[in-house]
Amino acid sequence: MSSPTSSTPKVKPIPDGMHSVTPHLACAGAGDAIDFYVKAFGAVECCRIPTPDGKLMHGAIRIGDSMIFLVDEFPDMNCLGPKARGGSSVTIHLQVEDADAAFERAAGAGATVKMPLDDMFWGDRYGIVEDPWGHSWSIATHIRDVPMDELQKFAEKGCPG
Repeated sequence: MSSPTSSTPKVKPIPDGMHSVTPHLACAGAGDAIDFYVKAFGAVECCRIPTPDGKLMHGAIRIGDSMIFLVDEFPDMNCLGPKARGGSSVTIHLQVEDADAAFERAAGAGATVKMPLDDMFWGDRYGIVEDPWGHSWSIATHIRDVPMDELQKFAEKGCPG
């Protein structure tokens, strides 16, 4: 006996363009967040699926080779963004070719600088911004390889920058 899906073409369990882990951001105004990410991070908008009242039940952008999903806040389903929760313990990390240009672009688009861009002991030029919805974004360019024993020495000293 054949299964009900035996005549159905096989689909990829992980579709092209997706990775094993994809951030899914709740934002009070996900459509505006998409517009901001396009301006601030060079994101490419992939889709917007609105509810009848215009809120986004699903949105997607691509930054570099990575997808990010977005959804509007739905308090009745406990779907809240960082500002409604009083902050977030998650930082979204962007590894880029030119951290200075990416950082300047994000700040120029309205992101708040939380940690100025600087050369870090672990070998990256690195800084952190917060978007208008309360999500933290670290931005980095790898500028030198640091041996593990050197990293351990920094950790033992309390991670001085």
